[in-house]
Amino acid sequence: MELCFATNNQHKLAEVSAKLGDSFILKTLQDIGCTDELPETSGTIPGNSRQKADYVWTNFGVSCFADDSGLEVDALNGEPGVDSAFYSGSRDSEKNIQKLLANLSNKPSRKARFITVFTLVLHSVEHQFEGIIEGQIVTEPRGSGGFGYDPVFQPDGYDRTFAEMTIDEKGLISHRSRALAKMITYLQNQIK
Repeated sequence: MELCFATNNQHKLAEVSAKLGDSFILKTLQDIGCTDELPETSGTIPGNSRQKADYVWTNFGVSCFADDSGLEVDALNGEPGVDSAFYSGSRDSEKNIQKLLANLSNKPSRKARFITVFTLVLHSVEHQFEGIIEGQIVTEPRGSGGFGYDPVFQPDGYDRTFAEMTIDEKGLISHRSRALAKMITYLQNQIK
């Protein structure tokens, strides 16, 4: 089965292609001739995920999936949330982390969660799959792996941040892998 992953994020492509297996041919936006900036204006994580997948299906007629993710911090009323990638006003991860840590500097609670929602459009029928992992924001970045907020997110039950874990370790527990596992289970049932 051919599917397009509606993202230009190479980290996400690598994570997802490693999990999909041989039953699927994963195409990129470039593979299908899409050079457009995908819309992300809904104001919610599930809505942005839906917008991107719907855009590819509507304009290119290719079965596809898209995701949107965000970091929600309780003490910041759910910020950065849907604005996680641009929290500092740019896509600079270091600046986003600096702003997050500055905003948390006087807060006693550092409870947070990562959320991912995948939207799959398979032959015009839409399905959504959600993954969540709970954790804490540490006081300073640790580790050199991962991307985004990984250096400051420590999942509950672990003494390391996502950035201190290997790709495989993170892949076993991350929000994205949890949502992806649900989607893959659904897809595998469709090809039986």
